[in-house]
Amino acid sequence: MLEQLIPFFTATILLTLAPGPDNIYVLVQGMVNGKKHAIITALGLVSGVLVHTTLVAFGVSAIIKQSESIFLIIKCFGAAYLFYLAYKVFKSDPNIAFSAEGIQQKSLFALYRQGFIMNVLNPKITIFFLALLPGFLWEPEGNTVIQFYILGLLFMLQGFLIFVLVAILAGSISRYLQKHQNAGVVLKWTQIVVFIGIGIFILL
Repeated sequence: MLEQLIPFFTATILLTLAPGPDNIYVLVQGMVNGKKHAIITALGLVSGVLVHTTLVAFGVSAIIKQSESIFLIIKCFGAAYLFYLAYKVFKSDPNIAFSAEGIQQKSLFALYRQGFIMNVLNPKITIFFLALLPGFLWEPEGNTVIQFYILGLLFMLQGFLIFVLVAILAGSISRYLQKHQNAGVVLKWTQIVVFIGIGIFILL
């Protein structure tokens, strides 16, 4: 079990640290409206992960029970998708762009709801979970629904902790990123290495 969970937890931490729409949004909220608003936004974002976990857990679990061959195909699809994401990152601009334009003061509930909806309505997250989670099941013949939820909750935990850290250090992070443009290149290649590494791990 730990042989699967430790690499999963490590890989997801590295991926969450890389700049993306979610942590950039939390960062901007922290810059404009303060730590509390950024943390509530982060809570909404990670809460949406439960929806994607549920879709994958019940959908894929039923398929896995039917055939080992289908499970192998799902894992191969997952690895291929992760290699594709690595290629997309490789072709992307390493410069990190964030703006406070359009960020308005909202109630804490409105921020939570917005973060939740932003996450739930992003179909790329479901596809990413479909690619990622099956490769880290430690007992495919056992209760896969519980295993999917454990993986999903671990993803939520590390995501929330990192988002909270981003919220608390928003000012320092934004100043650092503006001062050190090469940070984007480092984070870009970190993403590429992690995506490829996870893909290879799933195949092996």
